[in-house]
Amino acid sequence: MSTDVTDATFEAQVMDRSEQVPIVVDLWAPWCGPCRTLGPILEKVIDATGGKVELVKVNTDENPQIAAAFKVQSIPAVYAVKDRAVVNGFIGAVPESKAQEFVDELLPTEEESEVERLLAKGDLESLQQALALDADNEQVIVRLGEELVAAGRGPEALELLERIPETPATRHVAALARAGGEVDADGVEAKLDALLEQVKGDDDARQEFLDLLELLGPDDPRTPDYRKKLTAQLF
Repeated sequence: MSTDVTDATFEAQVMDRSEQVPIVVDLWAPWCGPCRTLGPILEKVIDATGGKVELVKVNTDENPQIAAAFKVQSIPAVYAVKDRAVVNGFIGAVPESKAQEFVDELLPTEEESEVERLLAKGDLESLQQALALDADNEQVIVRLGEELVAAGRGPEALELLERIPETPATRHVAALARAGGEVDADGVEAKLDALLEQVKGDDDARQEFLDLLELLGPDDPRTPDYRKKLTAQLF
């Protein structure tokens, strides 16, 4: 089974989706004979993975932006996308054995499958086991950090987050860890106002102020207002 992808849906159906499962992108056109030969082979091999790899098809005549992005010069052209990056590819029709090899390389190892199983369970013990299997897995680290905060173990969460580069997700968990949990949105303004008087000469106060804004979130209308107040106070 395959999904037809267009210029408009490519970002969501391929790039975003590739963060969950490897995506094979089959670039083809109705007039292309080898494309009609290769298409059913890819569907057969990928269907046999039981959802561990997914297939999308792109009609290059109707979706020139995708074709240009892949710098397609001839079709069929097949690319594998995983975690938003192209990891493999080939040009032209290939026999089923070659298609099978191509797809097999995308399948998760036993260790990766076990990490996914433990992530799906999501409890503290399971996430600790997942971390033991894959110590640099960003998803595991963020999820485990959240569970540690929920268990009242914020300092351990902060130490854990130091293993990976800062991202929006790590900033949020770190703010949770330092604040001891979610912020009381009703009483936050008084706290922010009090901290605003201290931020210029007090690093701890400035960090607490920023953490409160992080926990309020970008959609809260108070967040941009207090960011402007912080800038005015500091500069």
